[in-house]
Amino acid sequence: MTHTTLRPEFETLIDPYAPVGQLGTGFTFTEGPIWHPVGHYLLFSDMPADVRRRWDAARGVAEVKRPANKCNGMTYDAELNLIVCEHATSSLIRERPDGRREVLASHFEKQELNSPNDVCVHSSGAIYFSDPWYGRMPVFGVERPRQLGFQGVYRVPTGGGAPQLLVDRTLFDQPNGLCFSPDERRLYVNDTVQTLIRVFDVAPDGTLGNARVFASGIRSELEPGVPDGMKCDQHGNIWVTAPGGIWVYAMNGDLLGKVRVPEKVANLSWGGTDFRTLFMTATHSVYTVTTKVGPRSEPYMTATGGTAATPSSAPAPQLRAEALQLDPKRCALIIQDLQNDVIMEGGAFAGSGAPAHARAQRVVDNVRRLADAARARGVVVIHVWFIVEPGAPGLTLNAPLFEGLVDANAMVRGSWGAAPVAGLEPRAGDFVVEKMRMSAWEGSRLETILRATGRDMLIDTGAWTNMSIEHTARTGADKGYFMIVPEDCCSTMNAEWHNASINFAMQNVAVVTNADAVIKAIG
Repeated sequence: MTHTTLRPEFETLIDPYAPVGQLGTGFTFTEGPIWHPVGHYLLFSDMPADVRRRWDAARGVAEVKRPANKCNGMTYDAELNLIVCEHATSSLIRERPDGRREVLASHFEKQELNSPNDVCVHSSGAIYFSDPWYGRMPVFGVERPRQLGFQGVYRVPTGGGAPQLLVDRTLFDQPNGLCFSPDERRLYVNDTVQTLIRVFDVAPDGTLGNARVFASGIRSELEPGVPDGMKCDQHGNIWVTAPGGIWVYAMNGDLLGKVRVPEKVANLSWGGTDFRTLFMTATHSVYTVTTKVGPRSEPYMTATGGTAATPSSAPAPQLRAEALQLDPKRCALIIQDLQNDVIMEGGAFAGSGAPAHARAQRVVDNVRRLADAARARGVVVIHVWFIVEPGAPGLTLNAPLFEGLVDANAMVRGSWGAAPVAGLEPRAGDFVVEKMRMSAWEGSRLETILRATGRDMLIDTGAWTNMSIEHTARTGADKGYFMIVPEDCCSTMNAEWHNASINFAMQNVAVVTNADAVIKAIG
Protein backbone atom coordinates (compact mmCIF):
# COMPACT_ATOMS: atom_id res chain seq x y z
CA MET A 1 0.00 0.00 0.00
CA THR A 2 1.44 3.38 -1.05
CA HIS A 3 -0.48 5.49 1.48
CA THR A 4 -1.68 4.89 5.04
CA THR A 5 -5.38 4.32 5.75
CA LEU A 6 -6.37 5.00 9.36
CA ARG A 7 -10.14 5.17 8.80
CA PRO A 8 -12.21 3.71 5.92
CA GLU A 9 -13.33 7.18 4.79
CA PHE A 10 -9.77 7.88 3.62
CA GLU A 11 -10.16 5.49 0.71
CA THR A 12 -13.16 7.47 -0.58
CA LEU A 13 -10.77 10.42 -0.98
CA ILE A 14 -7.75 8.72 -2.58
CA ASP A 15 -6.82 5.25 -3.79
CA PRO A 16 -4.42 3.88 -1.15
CA TYR A 17 -2.25 2.59 -4.01
CA ALA A 18 -2.34 5.83 -6.04
CA PRO A 19 1.18 6.41 -7.43
CA VAL A 20 3.03 9.61 -6.60
CA GLY A 21 4.68 11.10 -9.69
CA GLN A 22 7.52 13.60 -9.93
CA LEU A 23 7.03 16.61 -12.24
CA GLY A 24 10.47 18.09 -11.72
CA THR A 25 13.42 18.07 -9.34
CA GLY A 26 16.73 19.77 -8.65
CA PHE A 27 15.19 22.81 -6.93
CA THR A 28 16.35 24.37 -3.64
CA PHE A 29 13.09 24.55 -1.66
CA THR A 30 9.72 24.60 -3.44
CA GLU A 31 6.59 26.34 -2.19
CA GLY A 32 3.37 28.14 -3.15
CA PRO A 33 1.78 25.87 -5.84
CA ILE A 34 -1.26 27.31 -7.63
CA TRP A 35 -3.04 26.09 -10.77
CA HIS A 36 -4.26 28.48 -13.47
CA PRO A 37 -7.78 27.31 -14.46
CA VAL A 38 -7.68 28.88 -17.95
CA GLY A 39 -4.01 28.56 -18.96
CA HIS A 40 -3.80 25.06 -17.42
CA TYR A 41 -0.40 25.50 -15.85
CA LEU A 42 1.09 25.33 -12.36
CA LEU A 43 3.04 28.17 -10.77
CA PHE A 44 5.36 27.46 -7.84
CA SER A 45 8.13 29.28 -6.03
CA ASP A 46 11.68 28.36 -5.07
CA MET A 47 12.31 30.71 -2.17
CA PRO A 48 16.04 30.28 -1.49
CA ALA A 49 16.81 30.47 -5.22
CA ASP A 50 14.53 33.55 -5.51
CA VAL A 51 12.80 32.12 -8.59
CA ARG A 52 9.21 31.59 -9.68
CA ARG A 53 8.62 28.70 -12.05
CA ARG A 54 5.72 27.22 -14.01
CA TRP A 55 4.94 23.76 -15.27
CA ASP A 56 2.60 22.65 -18.04
CA ALA A 57 2.18 19.38 -19.84
CA ALA A 58 3.58 20.69 -23.14
CA ARG A 59 6.75 22.48 -21.98
CA GLY A 60 7.49 21.00 -18.60
CA VAL A 61 9.22 23.29 -16.08
CA ALA A 62 10.21 26.81 -17.10
CA GLU A 63 11.49 29.84 -15.20
CA VAL A 64 9.11 32.83 -15.30
CA LYS A 65 10.42 35.36 -12.75
CA ARG A 66 13.85 36.08 -11.25
CA PRO A 67 14.27 37.74 -8.82
CA ALA A 68 10.90 36.93 -7.30
CA ASN A 69 11.29 38.66 -3.90
CA LYS A 70 11.57 35.20 -2.35
CA CYS A 71 7.84 34.65 -2.82
CA ASN A 72 6.05 31.98 -0.84
CA GLY A 73 2.28 31.30 -0.88
CA MET A 74 0.30 32.26 -3.99
CA THR A 75 -3.32 32.17 -5.11
CA TYR A 76 -5.62 33.93 -7.58
CA ASP A 77 -8.56 36.22 -6.99
CA ALA A 78 -11.83 35.98 -8.92
CA GLU A 79 -10.37 38.05 -11.81
CA LEU A 80 -7.32 35.75 -12.05
CA ASN A 81 -4.95 38.35 -10.66
CA LEU A 82 -2.09 36.59 -8.89
CA ILE A 83 -1.92 37.22 -5.13
CA VAL A 84 1.62 36.68 -3.79
CA CYS A 85 3.22 36.55 -0.35
CA GLU A 86 6.71 38.08 -0.60
CA HIS A 87 9.30 37.31 2.05
CA ALA A 88 11.93 39.79 0.86
CA THR A 89 9.59 42.79 0.90
CA SER A 90 7.35 41.76 3.83
CA SER A 91 4.41 42.45 1.53
CA LEU A 92 1.26 40.90 0.16
CA ILE A 93 0.96 41.95 -3.47
CA ARG A 94 -1.36 41.62 -6.45
CA GLU A 95 0.06 41.04 -9.92
CA ARG A 96 -2.27 41.89 -12.82
CA PRO A 97 -2.15 39.76 -15.99
CA ASP A 98 -0.59 42.75 -17.81
CA GLY A 99 2.28 42.82 -15.27
CA ARG A 100 1.08 45.70 -13.09
CA ARG A 101 2.02 45.27 -9.43
CA GLU A 102 -0.08 46.51 -6.49
CA VAL A 103 0.87 46.31 -2.81
CA LEU A 104 -2.14 45.04 -0.81
CA ALA A 105 -0.50 45.00 2.63
CA SER A 106 2.96 45.87 3.94
CA HIS A 107 2.47 47.46 7.38
CA PHE A 108 0.33 47.10 10.48
CA GLU A 109 0.09 50.07 12.87
CA LYS A 110 2.98 51.73 10.97
CA GLN A 111 5.28 48.75 11.54
CA GLU A 112 6.43 46.45 8.74
CA LEU A 113 4.74 43.09 8.58
CA ASN A 114 6.99 40.15 9.39
CA SER A 115 6.75 38.24 6.09
CA PRO A 116 3.36 37.22 4.63
CA ASN A 117 3.51 33.48 4.17
CA ASP A 118 0.25 31.94 2.95
CA VAL A 119 -2.97 33.41 1.57
CA CYS A 120 -6.55 32.58 0.65
CA VAL A 121 -9.39 34.60 -0.88
CA HIS A 122 -12.95 34.75 0.48
CA SER A 123 -15.90 34.80 -1.93
CA SER A 124 -16.53 38.41 -0.84
CA GLY A 125 -13.15 39.38 -2.28
CA ALA A 126 -11.54 39.83 1.16
CA ILE A 127 -8.04 38.35 1.39
CA TYR A 128 -6.76 36.47 4.47
CA PHE A 129 -3.06 35.85 5.10
CA SER A 130 -0.67 34.58 7.77
CA ASP A 131 2.40 36.53 8.88
CA PRO A 132 5.15 34.49 10.60
CA TRP A 133 8.72 35.74 10.50
CA TYR A 134 10.38 33.06 8.36
CA GLY A 135 11.05 35.67 5.67
CA ARG A 136 13.40 37.50 8.04
CA MET A 137 15.56 34.42 8.46
CA PRO A 138 18.56 33.53 6.30
CA VAL A 139 17.98 31.31 3.23
CA PHE A 140 14.16 31.56 3.20
CA GLY A 141 14.15 35.36 3.20
CA VAL A 142 16.32 38.36 3.91
CA GLU A 143 17.83 38.44 7.40
CA ARG A 144 16.79 41.64 9.18
CA PRO A 145 15.30 42.73 12.53
CA ARG A 146 11.58 42.34 13.18
CA GLN A 147 9.47 45.46 13.77
CA LEU A 148 6.35 43.74 15.08
CA GLY A 149 6.60 41.82 18.33
CA PHE A 150 4.09 39.13 17.39
CA GLN A 151 2.99 36.86 14.55
CA GLY A 152 -0.60 37.32 13.39
CA VAL A 153 -3.31 36.47 10.89
CA TYR A 154 -4.79 39.36 8.89
CA ARG A 155 -7.61 40.29 6.56
CA VAL A 156 -7.46 42.79 3.70
CA PRO A 157 -11.07 44.02 3.33
CA THR A 158 -13.08 43.66 0.15
CA GLY A 159 -11.99 46.49 -2.12
CA GLY A 160 -8.72 47.02 -0.23
CA GLY A 161 -7.63 48.95 2.84
CA ALA A 162 -5.32 48.54 5.80
CA PRO A 163 -4.89 44.94 7.00
CA GLN A 164 -7.03 43.98 10.00
CA LEU A 165 -5.47 41.83 12.74
CA LEU A 166 -7.90 38.95 13.36
CA VAL A 167 -6.31 37.01 16.24
CA ASP A 168 -4.87 37.61 19.67
CA ARG A 169 -1.24 38.69 19.44
CA THR A 170 -0.05 35.89 21.73
CA LEU A 171 -2.00 33.05 20.15
CA PHE A 172 0.46 31.90 17.47
CA ASP A 173 4.19 31.25 17.43
CA GLN A 174 4.41 30.86 13.64
CA PRO A 175 1.02 30.94 11.87
CA ASN A 176 1.40 29.34 8.48
CA GLY A 177 -1.10 27.53 6.23
CA LEU A 178 -4.72 28.66 6.21
CA CYS A 179 -7.91 27.71 4.38
CA PHE A 180 -11.68 28.17 4.55
CA SER A 181 -14.26 25.45 5.02
CA PRO A 182 -16.46 24.91 1.93
CA ASP A 183 -19.23 27.13 3.36
CA GLU A 184 -16.69 29.78 4.49
CA ARG A 185 -18.13 29.72 8.00
CA ARG A 186 -14.81 28.48 9.43
CA LEU A 187 -11.17 29.40 8.86
CA TYR A 188 -8.42 26.91 9.67
CA VAL A 189 -4.91 28.17 10.53
CA ASN A 190 -1.98 25.96 11.47
CA ASP A 191 1.05 26.78 13.59
CA THR A 192 4.32 25.21 12.50
CA VAL A 193 6.05 25.58 15.88
CA GLN A 194 3.09 24.47 17.99
CA THR A 195 2.42 21.62 15.50
CA LEU A 196 -1.33 22.11 15.55
CA ILE A 197 -4.29 23.46 13.61
CA ARG A 198 -6.74 25.97 15.05
CA VAL A 199 -10.20 26.65 13.68
CA PHE A 200 -12.15 29.91 13.98
CA ASP A 201 -15.73 30.89 13.26
CA VAL A 202 -15.98 33.53 10.53
CA ALA A 203 -18.43 36.29 11.46
CA PRO A 204 -20.61 38.04 8.86
CA ASP A 205 -18.24 41.03 8.95
CA GLY A 206 -15.26 38.77 8.18
CA THR A 207 -13.71 38.81 11.65
CA LEU A 208 -12.75 35.62 13.50
CA GLY A 209 -14.00 34.27 16.81
CA ASN A 210 -14.38 31.15 18.96
CA ALA A 211 -10.80 29.97 18.48
CA ARG A 212 -10.24 26.32 19.35
CA VAL A 213 -7.70 23.59 18.58
CA PHE A 214 -8.84 21.41 15.68
CA ALA A 215 -5.86 18.99 15.59
CA SER A 216 -2.62 18.80 17.58
CA GLY A 217 0.54 16.72 17.81
CA ILE A 218 1.31 16.95 14.09
CA ARG A 219 4.91 15.85 14.58
CA SER A 220 7.11 12.76 14.52
CA GLU A 221 10.55 11.81 15.75
CA LEU A 222 10.86 9.31 12.90
CA GLU A 223 9.93 11.28 9.78
CA PRO A 224 10.56 14.86 8.60
CA GLY A 225 7.63 17.18 8.10
CA VAL A 226 5.66 19.88 9.91
CA PRO A 227 2.35 21.71 9.50
CA ASP A 228 2.96 24.18 6.67
CA GLY A 229 0.69 24.33 3.62
CA MET A 230 -2.96 23.36 4.10
CA LYS A 231 -6.07 22.99 1.93
CA CYS A 232 -9.72 21.99 2.42
CA ASP A 233 -11.43 19.57 0.05
CA GLN A 234 -14.99 19.83 -1.28
CA HIS A 235 -16.35 17.73 1.59
CA GLY A 236 -14.69 19.76 4.34
CA ASN A 237 -11.73 17.46 5.06
CA ILE A 238 -8.44 19.20 5.88
CA TRP A 239 -5.24 18.19 4.04
CA VAL A 240 -2.11 19.47 5.79
CA THR A 241 1.61 18.93 5.25
CA ALA A 242 3.01 16.77 8.03
CA PRO A 243 5.63 14.10 8.79
CA GLY A 244 5.96 11.74 5.83
CA GLY A 245 3.81 13.77 3.45
CA ILE A 246 0.22 14.97 3.96
CA TRP A 247 -2.18 14.09 6.76
CA VAL A 248 -5.92 14.20 6.11
CA TYR A 249 -8.38 15.15 8.86
CA ALA A 250 -12.17 14.84 8.84
CA MET A 251 -14.33 17.81 9.80
CA ASN A 252 -14.65 16.42 13.33
CA GLY A 253 -10.87 16.31 13.77
CA ASP A 254 -10.41 12.56 13.20
CA LEU A 255 -7.19 11.67 11.38
CA LEU A 256 -8.35 9.66 8.35
CA GLY A 257 -5.05 8.77 6.70
CA LYS A 258 -1.69 9.88 5.34
CA VAL A 259 -0.54 10.56 1.78
CA ARG A 260 3.05 9.34 1.54
CA VAL A 261 5.53 11.50 -0.42
CA PRO A 262 9.28 10.79 -0.92
CA GLU A 263 10.40 14.24 0.32
CA LYS A 264 9.31 16.69 3.01
CA VAL A 265 6.21 18.50 1.69
CA ALA A 266 5.89 22.27 2.17
CA ASN A 267 2.61 23.01 0.37
CA LEU A 268 -0.13 21.58 -1.83
CA SER A 269 -2.83 22.63 -4.27
CA TRP A 270 -5.36 20.90 -6.51
CA GLY A 271 -5.34 21.46 -10.26
CA GLY A 272 -5.67 19.77 -13.61
CA THR A 273 -8.65 20.08 -15.95
CA ASP A 274 -10.97 18.47 -13.38
CA PHE A 275 -9.16 19.67 -10.21
CA ARG A 276 -8.47 16.08 -9.19
CA THR A 277 -4.67 16.28 -9.44
CA LEU A 278 -2.99 17.19 -6.16
CA PHE A 279 0.27 19.09 -6.73
CA MET A 280 2.77 18.93 -3.84
CA THR A 281 5.86 21.12 -3.51
CA ALA A 282 8.35 19.02 -1.58
CA THR A 283 11.80 20.44 -0.85
CA HIS A 284 13.81 19.74 -4.04
CA SER A 285 10.92 18.46 -6.18
CA VAL A 286 7.30 18.86 -7.24
CA TYR A 287 5.07 15.76 -7.03
CA THR A 288 1.53 14.88 -8.10
CA VAL A 289 -1.04 12.30 -7.10
CA THR A 290 -4.56 11.71 -8.41
CA THR A 291 -7.38 12.02 -5.86
CA LYS A 292 -11.03 11.00 -5.88
CA VAL A 293 -12.01 14.34 -4.38
CA GLY A 294 -11.44 17.94 -5.40
CA PRO A 295 -10.89 21.18 -3.49
CA ARG A 296 -13.47 23.43 -1.93
CA SER A 297 -14.74 25.79 -4.60
CA GLU A 298 -12.67 28.97 -4.58
CA PRO A 299 -13.49 32.16 -6.51
CA TYR A 300 -10.69 31.75 -9.07
CA MET A 301 -11.61 28.20 -10.05
CA THR A 302 -14.50 29.20 -12.30
CA ALA A 303 -12.91 32.36 -13.72
CA THR A 304 -12.60 32.58 -17.51
CA GLY A 305 -9.91 34.54 -19.28
CA GLY A 306 -9.29 36.96 -16.43
CA THR A 307 -12.92 37.72 -15.59
CA ALA A 308 -15.05 35.75 -13.17
CA ALA A 309 -17.87 33.82 -14.78
CA THR A 310 -21.13 35.75 -14.68
CA PRO A 311 -24.67 34.84 -15.66
CA SER A 312 -24.55 36.92 -18.82
CA SER A 313 -21.29 35.30 -20.02
CA ALA A 314 -22.81 31.84 -20.50
CA PRO A 315 -24.88 30.79 -23.51
CA ALA A 316 -28.59 30.45 -22.92
CA PRO A 317 -29.58 26.82 -22.29
CA GLN A 318 -32.58 25.22 -23.93
CA LEU A 319 -35.01 24.86 -21.03
CA ARG A 320 -38.35 23.16 -21.44
CA ALA A 321 -40.20 21.57 -18.53
CA GLU A 322 -41.08 18.49 -20.58
CA ALA A 323 -37.48 17.83 -21.68
CA LEU A 324 -35.35 19.57 -19.09
CA GLN A 325 -31.57 19.24 -19.31
CA LEU A 326 -29.28 21.02 -16.85
CA ASP A 327 -25.50 21.32 -16.58
CA PRO A 328 -24.67 20.54 -12.92
CA LYS A 329 -21.58 22.76 -13.12
CA ARG A 330 -23.83 25.75 -13.84
CA CYS A 331 -26.51 24.90 -11.26
CA ALA A 332 -27.13 25.99 -7.68
CA LEU A 333 -29.90 24.62 -5.47
CA ILE A 334 -31.46 27.24 -3.19
CA ILE A 335 -33.22 25.92 -0.06
CA GLN A 336 -35.13 28.90 1.24
CA ASP A 337 -36.81 29.59 4.61
CA LEU A 338 -37.36 25.92 5.47
CA GLN A 339 -37.04 26.74 9.15
CA ASN A 340 -39.04 25.53 12.13
CA ASP A 341 -40.97 28.78 12.68
CA VAL A 342 -42.07 28.79 9.04
CA ILE A 343 -43.41 25.27 8.37
CA MET A 344 -43.40 23.24 11.59
CA GLU A 345 -46.07 22.59 14.20
CA GLY A 346 -45.11 24.60 17.26
CA GLY A 347 -43.49 27.26 15.09
CA ALA A 348 -44.41 30.92 15.18
CA PHE A 349 -46.54 30.65 12.02
CA ALA A 350 -48.17 27.28 12.71
CA GLY A 351 -51.60 28.94 12.83
CA SER A 352 -51.30 30.03 9.20
CA GLY A 353 -51.82 26.53 7.88
CA ALA A 354 -48.23 26.32 6.65
CA PRO A 355 -47.36 23.05 8.47
CA ALA A 356 -50.34 21.23 6.94
CA HIS A 357 -49.55 22.40 3.42
CA ALA A 358 -45.87 21.51 3.84
CA ARG A 359 -46.88 17.98 4.81
CA ALA A 360 -49.30 17.73 1.89
CA GLN A 361 -46.54 18.81 -0.48
CA ARG A 362 -43.99 16.47 1.17
CA VAL A 363 -41.74 19.47 0.84
CA VAL A 364 -39.09 18.38 3.36
CA ASP A 365 -38.72 14.90 1.87
CA ASN A 366 -38.68 16.20 -1.69
CA VAL A 367 -36.11 18.92 -0.99
CA ARG A 368 -33.91 16.51 0.96
CA ARG A 369 -34.01 14.01 -1.92
CA LEU A 370 -33.22 16.73 -4.44
CA ALA A 371 -30.37 18.09 -2.30
CA ASP A 372 -28.77 14.66 -1.98
CA ALA A 373 -28.87 14.21 -5.75
CA ALA A 374 -27.56 17.72 -6.32
CA ARG A 375 -24.54 17.28 -4.03
CA ALA A 376 -23.69 13.96 -5.71
CA ARG A 377 -23.58 15.70 -9.09
CA GLY A 378 -21.58 18.77 -8.08
CA VAL A 379 -24.47 21.21 -7.83
CA VAL A 380 -23.81 23.99 -5.30
CA VAL A 381 -26.32 23.88 -2.42
CA ILE A 382 -27.19 27.21 -0.76
CA HIS A 383 -29.37 27.45 2.36
CA VAL A 384 -31.12 30.81 2.67
CA TRP A 385 -32.39 31.60 6.16
CA PHE A 386 -34.46 34.49 7.47
CA ILE A 387 -32.62 35.51 10.65
CA VAL A 388 -33.16 38.43 13.03
CA GLU A 389 -31.37 39.33 16.22
CA PRO A 390 -33.39 39.44 19.48
CA GLY A 391 -35.84 42.33 19.21
CA ALA A 392 -35.39 42.37 15.40
CA PRO A 393 -33.21 45.50 15.25
CA GLY A 394 -32.90 46.84 11.72
CA LEU A 395 -36.03 45.11 10.43
CA THR A 396 -38.33 47.73 8.94
CA LEU A 397 -42.00 47.19 9.74
CA ASN A 398 -43.21 48.31 6.34
CA ALA A 399 -45.28 45.22 5.50
CA PRO A 400 -47.70 42.91 7.37
CA LEU A 401 -45.28 39.99 7.02
CA PHE A 402 -42.53 41.80 8.91
CA GLU A 403 -44.95 43.12 11.52
CA GLY A 404 -46.21 39.59 12.10
CA LEU A 405 -42.68 38.29 12.43
CA VAL A 406 -41.88 40.76 15.20
CA ASP A 407 -45.22 40.18 16.96
CA ALA A 408 -44.60 36.43 16.97
CA ASN A 409 -40.96 36.82 18.09
CA ALA A 410 -40.04 34.59 15.16
CA MET A 411 -36.81 33.69 13.37
CA VAL A 412 -34.57 34.85 16.23
CA ARG A 413 -30.96 33.82 15.87
CA GLY A 414 -30.08 30.82 18.04
CA SER A 415 -33.70 29.85 18.69
CA TRP A 416 -35.40 26.59 17.71
CA GLY A 417 -37.68 28.52 15.40
CA ALA A 418 -34.82 29.93 13.32
CA ALA A 419 -33.12 26.54 12.94
CA PRO A 420 -33.50 24.52 9.73
CA VAL A 421 -36.10 21.77 9.89
CA ALA A 422 -34.81 18.31 10.73
CA GLY A 423 -33.32 16.64 7.68
CA LEU A 424 -32.37 19.86 5.91
CA GLU A 425 -29.36 20.88 7.94
CA PRO A 426 -26.35 22.16 5.94
CA ARG A 427 -23.81 19.53 4.90
CA ALA A 428 -20.10 19.93 4.32
CA GLY A 429 -19.61 21.99 1.19
CA ASP A 430 -22.97 23.79 1.40
CA PHE A 431 -23.27 27.56 1.78
CA VAL A 432 -25.52 29.44 4.23
CA VAL A 433 -26.94 32.86 3.36
CA GLU A 434 -28.85 35.05 5.81
CA LYS A 435 -31.45 37.67 4.91
CA MET A 436 -34.05 39.95 6.49
CA ARG A 437 -36.40 40.32 3.50
CA MET A 438 -38.58 37.99 1.45
CA SER A 439 -36.26 37.78 -1.55
CA ALA A 440 -33.06 35.77 -1.17
CA TRP A 441 -31.21 38.49 -3.09
CA GLU A 442 -31.99 41.48 -0.91
CA GLY A 443 -29.16 42.45 1.44
CA SER A 444 -27.51 39.02 1.23
CA ARG A 445 -24.32 37.52 -0.19
CA LEU A 446 -26.21 35.18 -2.52
CA GLU A 447 -24.97 36.77 -5.73
CA THR A 448 -21.39 36.92 -4.49
CA ILE A 449 -21.44 33.14 -4.02
CA LEU A 450 -23.09 32.53 -7.40
CA ARG A 451 -20.53 34.66 -9.22
CA ALA A 452 -17.61 33.12 -7.35
CA THR A 453 -18.78 29.59 -8.20
CA GLY A 454 -19.88 30.38 -11.77
CA ARG A 455 -23.54 29.37 -11.33
CA ASP A 456 -26.32 30.83 -13.48
CA MET A 457 -29.03 28.13 -13.32
CA LEU A 458 -30.90 28.39 -10.02
CA ILE A 459 -33.18 25.67 -8.70
CA ASP A 460 -35.39 27.55 -6.21
CA THR A 461 -37.10 25.58 -3.42
CA GLY A 462 -38.59 26.30 0.00
CA ALA A 463 -41.30 28.37 1.66
CA TRP A 464 -43.42 30.28 1.06
CA THR A 465 -44.26 29.74 -2.61
CA ASN A 466 -46.17 32.96 -3.19
CA MET A 467 -43.76 35.12 -1.18
CA SER A 468 -40.09 34.19 -0.74
CA ILE A 469 -39.93 31.76 -3.66
CA GLU A 470 -41.81 34.00 -6.08
CA HIS A 471 -39.86 37.11 -5.04
CA THR A 472 -36.55 35.28 -5.53
CA ALA A 473 -37.59 33.85 -8.90
CA ARG A 474 -38.78 37.22 -10.21
CA THR A 475 -35.60 39.03 -9.18
CA GLY A 476 -33.39 36.21 -10.43
CA ALA A 477 -35.02 36.38 -13.86
CA ASP A 478 -34.51 40.16 -13.94
CA LYS A 479 -30.84 39.68 -13.12
CA GLY A 480 -30.36 37.26 -16.02
CA TYR A 481 -30.33 33.94 -14.16
CA PHE A 482 -32.22 30.91 -15.42
CA MET A 483 -34.78 30.05 -12.73
CA ILE A 484 -36.14 26.53 -12.20
CA VAL A 485 -38.93 25.97 -9.65
CA PRO A 486 -39.81 22.35 -8.76
CA GLU A 487 -43.31 22.98 -7.42
CA ASP A 488 -43.40 19.90 -5.16
CA CYS A 489 -40.34 21.35 -3.36
CA CYS A 490 -42.30 24.48 -2.37
CA SER A 491 -45.17 25.15 0.02
CA THR A 492 -47.10 28.03 1.55
CA MET A 493 -50.18 28.53 3.74
CA ASN A 494 -52.64 26.56 1.59
CA ALA A 495 -53.03 24.93 -1.80
CA GLU A 496 -55.01 27.83 -3.27
CA TRP A 497 -52.21 30.37 -2.70
CA HIS A 498 -49.59 27.87 -3.87
CA ASN A 499 -51.43 27.03 -7.09
CA ALA A 500 -52.11 30.69 -7.89
CA SER A 501 -48.38 31.46 -7.71
CA ILE A 502 -47.26 28.34 -9.57
CA ASN A 503 -49.86 28.49 -12.34
CA PHE A 504 -49.72 32.20 -13.07
CA ALA A 505 -46.83 34.36 -11.79
CA MET A 506 -44.13 31.66 -11.91
CA GLN A 507 -44.92 30.67 -15.48
CA ASN A 508 -43.55 34.00 -16.69
CA VAL A 509 -40.23 33.97 -14.82
CA ALA A 510 -39.20 30.33 -14.32
CA VAL A 511 -39.36 26.79 -15.64
CA VAL A 512 -41.95 25.13 -13.42
CA THR A 513 -41.34 21.42 -12.97
CA ASN A 514 -40.96 18.83 -10.16
CA ALA A 515 -38.22 17.20 -8.11
CA ASP A 516 -38.02 14.01 -10.19
CA ALA A 517 -37.61 15.98 -13.41
CA VAL A 518 -34.80 18.10 -11.93
CA ILE A 519 -32.97 15.04 -10.59
CA LYS A 520 -33.17 13.46 -14.03
CA ALA A 521 -32.10 16.72 -15.71
CA ILE A 522 -28.87 17.03 -13.72
CA GLY A 523 -27.89 13.49 -14.67
